[in-house]
Amino acid sequence: MPQTKPARCPWANGNPLYESYHDREWGVPAHDDRVQFEFLILEGAQAGLSWLTVLKKRENYRKAFSGFNPEKVARYTPDKIESLLADPGIIRNRLKVSAAVQNAKSFLAVKKEFGSFSAYIWDFIGGRPIVNQFKTMDEVPAHTPLSDALSKDLKKRGFKFVGSTIVYAHMQATGMVNDHLVTCPRHKACMKP
Repeated sequence: MPQTKPARCPWANGNPLYESYHDREWGVPAHDDRVQFEFLILEGAQAGLSWLTVLKKRENYRKAFSGFNPEKVARYTPDKIESLLADPGIIRNRLKVSAAVQNAKSFLAVKKEFGSFSAYIWDFIGGRPIVNQFKTMDEVPAHTPLSDALSKDLKKRGFKFVGSTIVYAHMQATGMVNDHLVTCPRHKACMKP
């Protein structure tokens, strides 16, 4: 009898962008500051929209936001923000674009204080991923007390668009939390710190 291949998390099926993102990135522990900054921008842009919308515009974001270089983004002027708002390749929301610039400044302040943004954010979970054992998507939370606390601390440090649900999505994306279902082949693959 042929063996069936374990199924990926159901949310990722049916679209090649979702499938590739799920199979290669989602839940992989990210200790690189540039990756952390990229997901801060993208998760903030996603607020109120589908993640697929953001994935479709991801390469445009990479170009528009200087390869997700926080040092460059922190220096964006009001004129640069206006030019971004005219760019159809990104989500043209003034609050979100302005938040990305503010978040770059806050990101650099955290980096200066802690040596890296990664050191700061991973310290919230003791440096090791939280590995959940969910069997169905209904069990996966939208936020947790930990994401509530991290959101509160980020806001205190001047970050914008970092509500608890956005922060939890960031934690999932960067592998701080492994929310792959236990039946998904990526669950075990993403357990390494």
